[in-house]
Amino acid sequence: MLGVGFYFANKHTDERDYYTGGGKLSAGHVGLSVVATDVGGGFSIGLGGVGFTMGLSGSWLLFTGLIGAWLSAVFLIPRIFDWQRERGSYFLTLPQVFQFLYNKKVALVAAIICIIGYTGFTSSQFLAGAKLSSAAFPAIDTQTMLWIMGAIAVFYTMLGGMKAVIYTDTVQWIILLGGLMLIAIPVAYFKLGGFEGIQPYLSDDKLSLKNISWQQIVNWSVTIIPIWFVGMTLYQRIFACKDAKTAKKAWYFAGVLEWPMMAFTGVILGMLANVAIQKNLVPIEGGILQDVELGLPLLIKNILPVGLTGVVMAAYFSAVLSTADSCLMAASGNVVGDLIPKHKKQNSKSIIKMSKLATLLIGLFAILLASKMENVLSLMLYAYAFMVSGLLVPVLAAIILKKRHPLPALVSMITGGSVSIGLIIADMELPYGLDANVFGLSAAVLSYGIVFIFKS
Repeated sequence: MLGVGFYFANKHTDERDYYTGGGKLSAGHVGLSVVATDVGGGFSIGLGGVGFTMGLSGSWLLFTGLIGAWLSAVFLIPRIFDWQRERGSYFLTLPQVFQFLYNKKVALVAAIICIIGYTGFTSSQFLAGAKLSSAAFPAIDTQTMLWIMGAIAVFYTMLGGMKAVIYTDTVQWIILLGGLMLIAIPVAYFKLGGFEGIQPYLSDDKLSLKNISWQQIVNWSVTIIPIWFVGMTLYQRIFACKDAKTAKKAWYFAGVLEWPMMAFTGVILGMLANVAIQKNLVPIEGGILQDVELGLPLLIKNILPVGLTGVVMAAYFSAVLSTADSCLMAASGNVVGDLIPKHKKQNSKSIIKMSKLATLLIGLFAILLASKMENVLSLMLYAYAFMVSGLLVPVLAAIILKKRHPLPALVSMITGGSVSIGLIIADMELPYGLDANVFGLSAAVLSYGIVFIFKS
């Protein structure tokens, strides 16, 4: 991974080349990069935890990813290329799209939301890697591994820019799928005695696709589907494609890789971890696993033989890095592209230096944040919720409505993001067991509608 970063280190001609690969990347590379970024380490570890507790029904978590990918391919991607043609120049960041659609104030708020959200998301990936290391390599201190992984991700991302990120994503995703599907599942399956040895330890609800509540479906859908319309990492990959046709191909490809491929791979491994613990093949202190997200790393450590354990651990570390690097690029792009005034960007060399420095500083902060958090999936979904509540309504309004008013967009962004974060921090029990994001998004829609009506 570091080698790829070094290879592309001095191959950037300008800001567009650094942040979007010059807009010339293929659908295959972009599609693999999209799914590697979206699923990554957080979902890989989180899916194991969901599979451990819910069984096969946990796969619906990533079905929302397929829906989001295909909806955005149909409705969003063509509009982005239309907006670029209307603007007469290329976009580099999501806030630049907001500035074109609305004004500078709306773009500034969008940039702040993106930076906060993606810094938190980067932290969740580093935390996923640290959890893996603490379970699989007890000799290595969790905090030490956090800094090792963070340093590697920050360094090659800082050096190589978007080209390094997308090409390493391709390699990382191949390692991930190969390691999990071709090694981890088959070896664990036979070690646990095949179907006859596994089935008695799994209740009927674990083997059912109906073991899920309507609240869970709503929470996952409202949090994950909209991210395909507001994710800065995804916009950067749209900008990296030469035309709408290439981008749509990449998005359809990514959707299938998310569900069924990665969805069932992750939850099945979580289920196998559950069986291994019940059969006492995985030693647990006190006999009860306190953190279900550690079930999968413990399975890998105790079931797989030496050597193959290393391959599968490399697969998970690849997943962590593949998302962390993309989030770093997104946050860095927002800082340099949207917060630093144009008069301070004297030439392409100075812009690239600023970009590398921004990547370094954001990466360091993300590592520090990860060192203070405990739950991977929660941290990741909180970051998602903040961005979705703040950014979704103005994007949908631009796609659906003919009139674009800056004030309703601004009010909805501030209201939606504030409500979601406020409810999360308050840690209060919400009606019907719904997530804070549902109420944040509802507040954003309502505030946009009220201001739009009065403005009109």
